[in-house]
Amino acid sequence: MVWSAVRALLQFTTILPLGRHADYDAFARASWILPLAGYVTGGAGALVALLMPTPVLAAAGALATVLVISGLNHFDGLLDLGDGLMAHGGRDKRVNALTDRQIGAGGVGAGIIVTLLAFAGLLSVTAVACAVIIGEVLAKWVQAALIAHGRPFREGMFSYISGFSRPWFSAAALLLCLPLLWLPLSLAGFAAAGAGALVTLLAIMTVAGRLFGGINGDITGAANEVTRALVVVALALAGV
Repeated sequence: MVWSAVRALLQFTTILPLGRHADYDAFARASWILPLAGYVTGGAGALVALLMPTPVLAAAGALATVLVISGLNHFDGLLDLGDGLMAHGGRDKRVNALTDRQIGAGGVGAGIIVTLLAFAGLLSVTAVACAVIIGEVLAKWVQAALIAHGRPFREGMFSYISGFSRPWFSAAALLLCLPLLWLPLSLAGFAAAGAGALVTLLAIMTVAGRLFGGINGDITGAANEVTRALVVVALALAGV
């Protein structure tokens, strides 16, 4: 049962070839395991970073790896959120811009800005491998927290999975982040990373509630990209 949930999680969040399609409900009933996917994608990015001969290539390789392994699904949500944020008019127009299939200037701009921040953050830290793992795992914790506490504004995949979630899922997901403490990082670094993730969570909950009336799958995906970027920037500012 546990392996079924993990396999469904990885099939949902990555492009890894994991054989027969797993039951999506197995993951939906245990969305608190999301940080486990962060260890997989972040670990792959860290491995690539360690193999690169220069800091620039390490930062670029790590970021490219996590984007590709995730199938760019979360990045797609970021583009949609950018369109929604830049749409002129009331809530209905913003929701339409968020959920339609077209990508406008707002989406392109959001993708560029967040990617630049993530790359600059990774380029500025001394431990790229650690930074990308922390960024990925905490990004998945933010997603789990949004699922547990966010209010869906329409029927869809997010409303379906959030229907299985419970408020304690965010705490359980946070416990899965504790192995990060084994990484060779200072207390100030961990505090900065945690603060970056928490600020991102609160900001997205607030902005999404006011502008869109709640959360959907696109916003949850975007949260992954924004959290990763802000966490690695926080680590850079902490001198990691």
